[in-house]
Amino acid sequence: MTKTYHFIGIKGSGMSALALMLHQMGHQVQGSDVEKYYFTQRGLEQAGIKILPFDEKNLKADVEVIAGNAFRPDNNLEIAYADANGISYKRYHEFLGIFMRNFVSMGVAGAHGKTSTTGMLAHVLSNITDTSYLIGDGTGRGSANAKYFAFEADEYERHFMPYHPEYSIITNIDFDHPDYFTSLEDVFNAFNDYAKQVSKGVFVYGEDKELRRITANAPIYYYGFKEGNDFVAHDLLRSTTGSSFKVSFCGKELGEFKIPSFGRHNIMNATAVIGLLYTAGFDLTLVREHLATFGGVKRRFTEKMVNGTTIIDDFAHHPTEIIATLDAARQKYPSKEIVAIFQPHTFTRTIALLDEFAEALNQADAVYLAQIYGSAREVDHGDVKVEDLAAKIVKKADIITVDNVSPLLEHPNAVYVFMGAGDIQTYEYSFERLLSNLTSNVQ
Repeated sequence: MTKTYHFIGIKGSGMSALALMLHQMGHQVQGSDVEKYYFTQRGLEQAGIKILPFDEKNLKADVEVIAGNAFRPDNNLEIAYADANGISYKRYHEFLGIFMRNFVSMGVAGAHGKTSTTGMLAHVLSNITDTSYLIGDGTGRGSANAKYFAFEADEYERHFMPYHPEYSIITNIDFDHPDYFTSLEDVFNAFNDYAKQVSKGVFVYGEDKELRRITANAPIYYYGFKEGNDFVAHDLLRSTTGSSFKVSFCGKELGEFKIPSFGRHNIMNATAVIGLLYTAGFDLTLVREHLATFGGVKRRFTEKMVNGTTIIDDFAHHPTEIIATLDAARQKYPSKEIVAIFQPHTFTRTIALLDEFAEALNQADAVYLAQIYGSAREVDHGDVKVEDLAAKIVKKADIITVDNVSPLLEHPNAVYVFMGAGDIQTYEYSFERLLSNLTSNVQ
């Protein structure tokens, strides 16, 4: 039976993916959001899904309402109207917890790497069998006849607690979201509670000491580079065209695999996917074939060439992610200078991880910083400024503005890596315009 769904905050990455999935399954879908353009809305527009301004009239009696987690009665008129008039709605994660019961569900959780790993799992699985999926880059696919469902499980505010998947990968545990989690132990407890809800198999990175503490009701499988894990990636060959490696399971060789992506973290992501699908009974010949064609996800090491200059766009907003992204850039471009342009995301995260950010950014050859992007969930009390981060970076770190990115031109043989979860893309677009104008003036 088809339904009509209304999404409050449809441009959110998870929300837009869910909207697309329900649309593809034959349901009527619409949503409301702010006017500002977000990269997630392109897919919605291509699918013909209506994006409306926030308005009480959007909430009609025959519409099932799904509300984005960022919106509350004090900052959204639709939520306020629903609460005042007894109109029921489900939050994104609440709806998803019920929805996934219709499938054999495979989740991907972790402090870092969720989106890339979910994208990889969804790509392989959907090329082998009919699969629905939700990826945190705003991508979703829905099929009414699908047996399997691959999805990203977000730990923020323990949003993954409504989820009870058959299988789940957990990529790592790290202290993040200091506006919600009080400590690393608090983060661990959240993931440990989630792991207990998995029914058939939990696949965890065995070289993460926090993940080694995880307990679960389902079997736990460890993956990693070192002996002592169940699934071991070995004989790595990292080149400028991608990575190849072999995988063994408890001493049994499963063969060689190739991925057209870069960085040791992507080899681990692939090993987790191989382990899950092998355990779930899938043909490794097919897994091998489709891993080799995975093209990545949005805003994760997304590359473009602008008049001979290579620009990389990445969502990295935590020190661990910055290190992984810079490692991938060095693998693909070993003879180039790696220039990092980073925008800290949230004041609370910047304060909590200031030293770690500086240490991570020192992996680049040159560093430029954008102003801190504050979250709507916090208030800037002036406790931290981007200059504080610049002072801790060993290499000279210059601060740039959207209106003046010309200092970036000082690197004639460079790859530019733009990183952040705020509006770092506005700096990137400004640089692209500058490069285009330089070429025009030369001509």
